[in-house]
Amino acid sequence: MRRVTGPTDHVVVVGAGLAGLSAALHLLGAGRRVTVVERASAPGGRAGRLDVTDAHGTYRLDTGPTVLTMPELLDSALAAVGETTADRLDLVRLDPAYRAEFADGSAIAVHTDAAATEHEIRETCGPGSAAGYRRLRRWLTDLYRAEMDSFIGANMDSPLSLLGPDLARLAALGGFGRLGRRIARFLPDERLQRIFSFQALYAGVAPQDALGAYGVIAYMDTIAGVWFPRGGMRELGDALAGAAADAGAEIHYDRTVTGLVRSGDRVTAVRHAAADGGDGAEIPCDAVVLTPELPAVYDLLGRTPRRPGGVRWSPSAVVVHAGMPAPRPGAATVPEHHHTISFGAAWSGTFREIVDDGRLMSDPSLLVTRPGVTDPGVQPGGRELMSVLAPCPNTEVAPGIDWDRVGPAYAEELFGVLAERGLVDPGVEPSWTRRWTPQDWAAEGMAAGTPFSASHTLAQTGPFRPRNLVRGTANAVLAGCGTTPGVGIPPVLISGRLAAERITGPGPGTRIGPGAGARTRH
Repeated sequence: MRRVTGPTDHVVVVGAGLAGLSAALHLLGAGRRVTVVERASAPGGRAGRLDVTDAHGTYRLDTGPTVLTMPELLDSALAAVGETTADRLDLVRLDPAYRAEFADGSAIAVHTDAAATEHEIRETCGPGSAAGYRRLRRWLTDLYRAEMDSFIGANMDSPLSLLGPDLARLAALGGFGRLGRRIARFLPDERLQRIFSFQALYAGVAPQDALGAYGVIAYMDTIAGVWFPRGGMRELGDALAGAAADAGAEIHYDRTVTGLVRSGDRVTAVRHAAADGGDGAEIPCDAVVLTPELPAVYDLLGRTPRRPGGVRWSPSAVVVHAGMPAPRPGAATVPEHHHTISFGAAWSGTFREIVDDGRLMSDPSLLVTRPGVTDPGVQPGGRELMSVLAPCPNTEVAPGIDWDRVGPAYAEELFGVLAERGLVDPGVEPSWTRRWTPQDWAAEGMAAGTPFSASHTLAQTGPFRPRNLVRGTANAVLAGCGTTPGVGIPPVLISGRLAAERITGPGPGTRIGPGAGARTRH
């Protein structure tokens, strides 16, 4: 594994998102002095926060990811500085992980427990599908074991890094075939195919086009389980930043990095200024970890690596948050689940609409999150905080969509869809809404107006993804969802560790599988 050369005593980490904080903790654990510079006023990066207050009280919004899997990666980062997740977070395991609802009126609750999900599938889809689920579950587990430590959790210097027994094992498992076809071999019922393949969209690829290897995402939420930190997802950034500060890291908020000072091929200092453009300063460093969006990172470095065809970006999403009246006791819409996936009647065609045609889904599949089901403290009494995510085209595929005009109308349309599907009471109105569209993501600096960064096509997977070492700079390392291993909370936490290892070398206990790190209090 290639490493940063020369002195590495003091490392500046640009960005206090989950990747940057993971890197900081692993660097601190390896004895480095660490300074973190963050443009926002709080940690978390894409795992953002917003408090909305109305006449009823305050709602604690998570403006970024709402699904937490693989908490052992939090364990690993915190263990680097001698802490455990239980020291910093109160994690609740969601059971079921989510409820899937379909256009024909059927529904399946997906549990981590195999017997519980098998029972749901047998009742809804029949005994043949239940047996297929058992086989699928074994396949997903084998896939995870073949991939996690050798590919997802490892630094790769070239495609040759793939060579080894796990590559042969992954190929034999069908990891380089198409995910949709592989899932269908286990589960002929299309409803089940959707449940165990929709996760590919998190990686920016339609399920029918995704590599079979991305079934590992379905492993993470349907087998390893889904969690929620009391207080909201914002607690993740607070926990990691608090542990880093207590371990000696200096963290500067409301500071925007404006440039890098170089001497030859080395970065010798990081320039930063107040977020309002005020007083600037330089922080000397021996090495730097860069976690912003890829285009911003390459601007700082002064060069963009040559890449045939450029970077292909993932689809985006419209996200609408709303403050709703709490459902009446006994009403048909009383929420019972933290996460509900509402599938429309259409399926493969909807992905063509957003990925290829640059159009909104004509029959959308939606992720509905009601965090107050798990933690009533995120919303006022008698009220309900609800978030709706609808996949949509990014600004590169659909540059002509006027989101100032389309956004409000589409948000209203989504609530109409939810009412038709029985997920909200059609007779009630939200007291407020807040929405994010591709235009808003772009305004926050996200390339192509997508919060999901570079898509996970074959040409942007593993050693073919933008690398975390940049040719021409001897002591700069990248972390975050644009580089290896990719998008999502587990990959970005891993990317922070991988970046730290480029500076310090692998530390003890870097295994990622079950049992890694200190255990979480559940």
